[in-house]
This record gives sequence, structure tokens and C-alpha cells, in this order.
Amino acid sequence: MRRLRNLKIVATLGPASDDYEMIRTLFEAGADVFRLNMSHGTHDEIAARHKIIRRIEQDTGRPIAILVDLQGPKLRCGVFASGAVDLEDGARFRFDLSDVPGDARRVQLPHREIFEALEPGATLLVNDGKLRLRVLDCGPDFADCEIVVGGTISNRKGVNVPDVVLPVAALSEKDRADLAFALDLGVDWIALSFVQRPEDVIQAREIVGDRAAILSKIEKPAALKAFDEILDVSDGIMVARGDLGVEMPVQSVPPIQKHLVRKCRQSAKPVIVATQMLESMIESPIPTRAEVSDVATAIYEGADAVMLSAESAAGQYPEEAVATMDNVAIEVESDPTYRAIIESTRKADRSTVADGIVAAAREIAETTDIKAICCFTESGTTALKTSRERPRVPILALTPSTETGRRLCLSWGINCYFNEKVDRFKMAVVSAARAAREGGYGEGEDQIIVIAGLPFNIPGSTNILRVAPCEERLIYNVEPE
Repeated sequence: MRRLRNLKIVATLGPASDDYEMIRTLFEAGADVFRLNMSHGTHDEIAARHKIIRRIEQDTGRPIAILVDLQGPKLRCGVFASGAVDLEDGARFRFDLSDVPGDARRVQLPHREIFEALEPGATLLVNDGKLRLRVLDCGPDFADCEIVVGGTISNRKGVNVPDVVLPVAALSEKDRADLAFALDLGVDWIALSFVQRPEDVIQAREIVGDRAAILSKIEKPAALKAFDEILDVSDGIMVARGDLGVEMPVQSVPPIQKHLVRKCRQSAKPVIVATQMLESMIESPIPTRAEVSDVATAIYEGADAVMLSAESAAGQYPEEAVATMDNVAIEVESDPTYRAIIESTRKADRSTVADGIVAAAREIAETTDIKAICCFTESGTTALKTSRERPRVPILALTPSTETGRRLCLSWGINCYFNEKVDRFKMAVVSAARAAREGGYGEGEDQIIVIAGLPFNIPGSTNILRVAPCEERLIYNVEPE
């Protein structure tokens, strides 16, 4: 099951991918991480999918990461007496707290916190940005607006407020219940929606602790302003381009994507590029050329992973969608231009011994005939730093921690292997050589690089590097009988 590319693929599960056969098919087609979306599906359905993934993991002997995506607060308008009304450009419209059914002049917006944050001149977007209104006057229970871009508004359509930081917690009551459920299941990653500030992540961390890694979804302008602080307290980032494209001019999303990916690479934290990557494959077995180019762009930028949403969850061709991403990644990564771009954008703070060790490993691998870099890692830090270097050879992460092995499945180029704890470096080298042989990375006198920390099993202690052969008898320097 060795992948022929470094990029990781995240596939969302849903009605189209709900049984053992299909989920295993997606894994074999190239899915490295499975996303369980708490916006859709009951706890029983989510638990059943989780159980299937763990069964596939056991059957294949390969770690698989499970990411649970929390819904986040949903801001929606109320209902209309006629079910829907048409709003004309230039007309006036009011949002208020009254639960009386709306009409062409007003409707309920049952979120007092929005009114508390609004100021004249602020923008309100309705129905994924299809309608745009500008606030003329507002108070603690109303907002009088001018319709800038009109259209049809109907019951309970979503409302976005891009201009202000809303006094809304990233975790709703539903999210808290879903989070407790997901942690009890034993998932590997929690994707946190509606992140506006680092405090939102810190609040979630107080609940999650070390039971899962936290992935902050960047989907609001406020998160971009505080991105460095959010990145510092997060374990990973998702560039949620769909919501960003609603709340910001669509032409600003590509440069934002590029900027965020580079920031994450420099911090050695995984980044997923998500939303509408192969959307036409919901109904077609073949993607558009523009979609293929979009996926390729994320790969050229050095993203750790790309994500399928409805394509694999509810589409007619989930296997084909995963296989398409797999093929695009293989093709891009074989392009000399890809390697040139990756190496020209490599920028890392090498202020520690561990930073120097992994940089040296990458440089040795690029100047000699090295088959793989093998990292012994307890917390995953050594493997993540190695991944940040984007080496030309495969990365093997050997860890005694099941949780660490699964979480690393999201990171660029890392192939995870579970290994018993070792207390001597020579045994670590032997274990690394065995993993390299069993994985098909090398054999006999083929050389690998082994990096680890002494003393063993202490996170963050990477301080040793050795070049070693793949054959155990050569490691021990004895002739065969």
C-alpha cells in the first residue's frame, strides 16, 4: 500500500461512502485521512463509519487518520410568511429580533450578538453571498439596511458578517456535545469551525487536551488578521476556501491560499486546502480542466493535503474522485518544476539542534544515494520537522504511539509505522532498516538515514543522525553464516 506521492488526500464520508467495501475502496484508491462531518449524520452514523475505518486499518496494517469536522455556530435569518420574497437593489430592509414571520420589508435575525457588533457601513451577506446588504442604522435589536445586491431570500438562509469580529464562541452547544462524542470515539483530529481569534482555539484545547490534535479552519476575515497567533496555538490549518470566497472578494482567495500554505510550511504544521476542488465530479466521472489545475496549484504550493467534500460523501463517483486526486499528485510531483518550486520556497527557522539534524538529513539525502529518511518520534515533532524540509526521498516515521502515527497521516510525505519502544540506538537502526525493507524502500546495501533522540522516548530530544545499510547483518558488521 505504498503511496507513489507525498501529498495526502482527505476524503469526506457520507451516504455515497457508507459501508466497508466503499470506504476500503477509497483507502486503496488513495485516501489517507477520512473526514466525518458533524453537520451531516447522526452520532450513530458517525460511530458506524468510525468503526469501519478502524477495521480497515486493522485489516490493512496501515494507520489511518480520522478527522471530525465540527459544524460551528450557524447564523441564519428567520422565516417568511410566504416562504420567500424578492428584494430589489436599492430598497430598504430591516433585520430584527421579532419572531413575526417576515415580508419584503423585514425578517427576524435571531442572533442578538450580531446586533451588538454591527456598525453603520458594515456588510451583511445572505445565502452564501448571493444577496448583499449595507447597514445604514443599527441598535441592540435591529439593523436597517440598504440592499446593494438583491435577489430571492427564503426561510432560514445563512447570514455572514465579514466586516466585524462577532462575540460568538467557536463552540456552540451542539459542537460541545459533538466534541465530547468524538473524543470518546477516539478520533485523531478535530476541525474547529468559525475560528476568529486564538482564544477560540485555546478554549477548544481546554476541552480536548491531548486526546486529539486541533485543526483550525480559516474561513473568516477576522481569522486572517490574527492568523499568526491562531497558527501558534493550532496543530494544523484548513484553508476553507468556500466560506472565505463568500466573505471576501473571490479574487483575493488564491493569494491568501498561497500565503497561508507557506506560513504553515515554515511552522512545520500540516495544512489542508479544501472546498470545491473537484466539484463537477459529484455528477461526472471526469473533472474539468480548471479543477485539475486547481488541485495541481495546491500541490505546487506545497500543501500537505487536499480535501474532497461532497465529491466523496454524496457524489456519484467517489472512487474516481479520489483516484483523480491521486493521479494529479503523482503527475505534478514528477514534474521537475515542482521540485524547483518546493526548494525555492523552503524557509525554516533552524534555531534548535533538532532543526539542524533534520536539515542535515535532507541535505545528505540530496547529495548521496539515500533511499529514505527514518525518524524515531514519540510526539511526532521530529517527523513534522523532517516533512517541513520536503526532502526528495521518502520519510518513514517510526513511533510507539498509535495516536502519533495516525495524526502524522495528514502530513506531507510521512509514511507511518508502529514500532515498539527501543532504549538503544543500534536497535533503532535495526528497526528502521527492517521497516525500509518491508516497505519496499531499500534492501541489502542500500542506505537509509536514521534520526532519533537520546535518551529515547523523550519528546523533542532529536540529537543524533546515522547513515546505515538496510541489511541487518551489515548493521551488526558480521558475515552471514
